[in-house]
Order: sequence, then C-alpha cells, then structure tokens
Amino acid sequence: MDEQTRYEAVSGRDARFDGEFFFAVETTGIYCRPSCPAVTPKRKNVRFFPTAAAAQGNGFRACRRCRPDAVPGSADWNVRADVVGRAMRMIGDGVVDREGVPGLAHRLGYSSRQVQRQLNAELGAGPVALARAQRAHTARVLLQTTTLPVTEIAFASGFASVRQFNDTIRQIYARTPSALRAEAGTGLGAAVREARTTGVPLRLARRGPYAAREAFDLLAGETVARIEEVSGEPGTRTYRRTLRLPYGTGIVAVDERSAGPWLDARIHLTDLRDLTTAVQRLRRLFDLDADPYAVDERLGADPRLAPGVAARPGLRSPGAADPEEFAVRTLVGRLGAERLVEAYGKVADVPCGGLTHVFPEPGVLAGAVDDPALRALAAALADGDVRLDAGADRDEAERALLRLPGIEPAAAALIRMRALGDPDVDPEGRPGSERWRPWRSYAARHLSLLGLP
Repeated sequence: MDEQTRYEAVSGRDARFDGEFFFAVETTGIYCRPSCPAVTPKRKNVRFFPTAAAAQGNGFRACRRCRPDAVPGSADWNVRADVVGRAMRMIGDGVVDREGVPGLAHRLGYSSRQVQRQLNAELGAGPVALARAQRAHTARVLLQTTTLPVTEIAFASGFASVRQFNDTIRQIYARTPSALRAEAGTGLGAAVREARTTGVPLRLARRGPYAAREAFDLLAGETVARIEEVSGEPGTRTYRRTLRLPYGTGIVAVDERSAGPWLDARIHLTDLRDLTTAVQRLRRLFDLDADPYAVDERLGADPRLAPGVAARPGLRSPGAADPEEFAVRTLVGRLGAERLVEAYGKVADVPCGGLTHVFPEPGVLAGAVDDPALRALAAALADGDVRLDAGADRDEAERALLRLPGIEPAAAALIRMRALGDPDVDPEGRPGSERWRPWRSYAARHLSLLGLP
C-alpha cells in the first residue's frame, strides 16, 4: 500500500487494516489504528508506521479512544518465512523477554547486529523496541483486569525494573500506571473480583468475519481427555485446556460466542510472566491474526471453493497451542495421546474439573516409550534436531521430520500446517493446488468441509 491508499483507509475508518499499519498525527502527538473513530486528521499532519513500536519510537503516544495496542497482529508474520517474519513470531512468543536479543539472533542463525539492522530497516523498530511495545500492552491488560500490585505487574509484564515500567507506561499512554488502572471505570471492581477466581479476562482481537462454529467443531473433535475439553451447546461452547509454558503451567478458556470483533478468554497462570506467551499460543491456535478478506477473495474466485467461501466467510486454519504436543499427537492419534497423558503426563499444579494433567514433555517420552517412531520423534524434539517453536524455519522443520522413521509426507505437512501455523500447505498434495497460494491451508479446510477430495 502507498501512503495515499493508507490515508483513504484511515478516512474510511477501515477496520480491515487494523494491525497492518498505524498512523500518527503530528499536531497531537497521538498514534491510532486505521479504524479510529476520531475526526480524520488532515493528510499533511499524518505519518504512517508499520508497527506500534515504530510510532512509539518516534515519540507518539497511544490513542485513548481506539487503543491501537489491542489490534490483531499483521497477517504478514504468518505468511512470511524470511528472517523478519520469523523474528516477529518469536518476539510475539516472548523470546526477547526471556533470552534477550542474542537469544533471538541465535535462534534465527544471524548476528544480533544483522537482526537489529533488518528489523529497523523494514519495521522502523528493533527487537528491543518491539518487545517493549508488547510488554506495555501486557501491563495495561494486567493493570485494568487484576488487583495485582503494580510492582508485580511490572515484572510479570517482562520489565527489568519498576522504574523502566513506570517510564514506559507514561511515555506510551501519557498516564501513570495508577491512572491507567483507574481509567478502567466503575466496572473494574466486579471484573477484579471475578478475575480472582476465574483468571485474567482477555479479549483476543481478530480481523474481519470469523467462522467460530467450524473452529470449535474441529477442536471439539480432537480433544484429548485430561488436557482438553469443550463444553456447552454449539454457538455457546467453551474450549478449555492446560498449557506447559516457559515459567510454569496454565489453564485457558475461550468462548465461542462473542459480542464483538474478538474472542473472550480467561487465563489462569502459575507464573504471570507467561501471560504474553499464553496469549500468543491462543492466537495461533484460533488463527486470529489471519486476513480473511485476502483469503476469501483469492479462494472465492475458484468455482470449486466458491460455495464454501460463501457459506463460511472467515473460515480459519487453526494452529496448535503446543507445537511439540501436536507433532506427537499427529503420530500416535487421539487415543494414543490419551494413553500417553495417562501414563506420563504431569499432574497439573492446580487441577480444574476434568483438566487434571499437562501433556508429557518430549524428554520424558524419549526415555520412557517403547515405540521406535515415537521415541525417535520425542528425542529429536527434546534435543532440538526438530524445532517447532514460533520462529522455526518451516522448510527445515519439515525436512527434519521426514528424516525420522514413521513420519510420512502427509503427516509432516500437517504438522507444518498446524504446529508451525503455515497458511500455505496442502497436506494432501492435490494437483493444481498452486492456484490457491499463499492460502492452501484454508483451501484444504474448505475442501474438507465440502466433502471434496
């Protein structure tokens, strides 16, 4: 998009571009999402930025009306397999907070200076600034939905010190943390009391139409006892599961029914530092950063897929909450996964109803199971010979999977599609599927629901 096209999107308050770019107004010092309801500023006063971090780095503060930090992520990061796309997925997963820029660079196979240069050149912000913007958003959520002390929120959000936390909040939101908390309004008391027993409440933003029924149908058909469950009637269901996270464990719940362009979720964590990672895993599981407009436009032009696109606008290609777990489940099947949970799963720190266990780690399985194929996969995952993290090289991951015994091409492609969130995979290898690129994963979902080969 050129700047004139972006300005037209801003003038039309076009929500399709929320998260794809941001605009800032030089006369007010504020940056917004394209759909901001405020009066459209004059073109001469507007600057455009590819990320919120870039706008913040240029001295602009977040708009109080449209909250530009709470938008869906750019669909580009799901599609792109280059170093910038991989870096953005890893930053979203909290790698910079946990391992710093050197850790991010090591995972990417580049030097820290190369990563810094590429991100700055394309996104207008380096990895530290991008992670800082994400920490600020996490802090705002915790300030406005929990009664945690401000000091705890600072470190739970990933900040190195309370002073750094206070300075960042003032710079981005032009308020102190206490003022930001008070801004939640009269409904905060009830929300806080509820959060004490039901976890941190969140709204997971999405873009455009969302075929929630089909996403929940798929997850309901795959549930593994003790770690997952879907309750309620179609249209009002809730998906719940346990998570193994970098600092601890968690239990998450996501509702099918939504009152707006988001999915309502609640997250219980044994360590609040895992909040950012847990949110990103839910976003990948429910494919919330997809661009349904681009997908439906491309696939709807195919006569074979057009009926499905018309019937199911916004159909998503769900990912996986735990990529390594999904790889194991793909190999052993649903019943096999349930047996593994029963035999080797870790008992949840705080069991909740039918959710009593966390799926066993690859290292545990590698040293315990007898099946040669499962043992080889688990050992490869545990040793890092097969990497399925958020920023893994998808081509290399698929090649590594195919080198293992018992992993057929269709299984490797399915793992690539779901565990790595690749939007352009056809596990069946259908002739002519090239015409659906870069959205072959969505075409495969449509064909499956249409009952077509």
